[in-house]
Amino acid sequence: MRYPKFLKEGGSIGFLAPSFGCTTSPYKEAFDSALAKFEALGHKTVLGPNCYADCGTGISNVPEKCGSEVNKMFASDADILISCGGGELMCEILPFVDFKELKNEAPKWFMGYSDNTNLTFLLNTLCDTASIYGPCAGSFGQSIWHESIEDAYKLLKGEKLQNAGYDMWEIDSKKSAEDPLATYNITEKRELTGFVGALKRDDLSLKGRLTGGCLDCLANLAGTRFDAASEFAEKYAEDGILWFLECCDLNPFAVRRAMWNLYEAGWFKYASGFIIGRPFHYGQEEMGLDMEKAFLEIPSKMGLPVIMGADIGHLPPMIPLISGCLAEAELKGQEFLIRQFLK
Repeated sequence: MRYPKFLKEGGSIGFLAPSFGCTTSPYKEAFDSALAKFEALGHKTVLGPNCYADCGTGISNVPEKCGSEVNKMFASDADILISCGGGELMCEILPFVDFKELKNEAPKWFMGYSDNTNLTFLLNTLCDTASIYGPCAGSFGQSIWHESIEDAYKLLKGEKLQNAGYDMWEIDSKKSAEDPLATYNITEKRELTGFVGALKRDDLSLKGRLTGGCLDCLANLAGTRFDAASEFAEKYAEDGILWFLECCDLNPFAVRRAMWNLYEAGWFKYASGFIIGRPFHYGQEEMGLDMEKAFLEIPSKMGLPVIMGADIGHLPPMIPLISGCLAEAELKGQEFLIRQFLK
């Protein structure tokens, strides 16, 4: 696994929009604020051509131009890269991303989540390069940084590779066109649950090669020419694959179908366990199937350990994760700890 260099004091940060750009309120104001905050911290900011673009469908620009921006920014002088935001159709840019060149170039950290799974995950599986599944650029524009944003910045600098998660989380955001720089509206208490098979466990220890992302995107990649997940799993079979998963648009039945799809595609052959984040449609249930049961069906069948309700994904705060690294995760009651190793 190739690990990029971390952000140095006064280092440059590049921004790109392979998914949505920052054109409307509150996203433009939040992005502008993020740029100002990074510059106040002494960093040079380098903007890709699509950061303020709004010419595409579900993404910032037409797929060719989004793919071209990815290639350009990875070859740029920027020390690290952060995505402007998530979106809907980043998968369409993949034919225009030069993954062979990205594999040959010196590695560079790329951070984003949600639709950016199309790059964070493929950097792992196609380029053997670590990436960061973490907040997009606008989150750094908060008037007061939540602890998780501080943690993401520390990770970008290589200062914090261990995280215990957060006590509370947000279910209803206060960010709006009237208050674009609102910090997280933390109202809900953390609820973590451990399972082995179908049995609940309060004490769990998981370890393996960490990878994953947004299930909406992962299931969409399965079976395409960009699907090298089984080969990746074979390569790191001795480590075991520790999957982190969350979802955005999927309902419980769509989650269960997606998990079945990846299982039958061989993605989970060498899985050592699963860390499941809070789904965006938290608490949704259909015909007696809730999100917890939907995610658990396959791990239960495999007899693998699962930590459910982790700080990952669309309901912040989120733990910034190094996708591609070796990791150890522990659950003790409601205490969670993840250690990440650059091996």
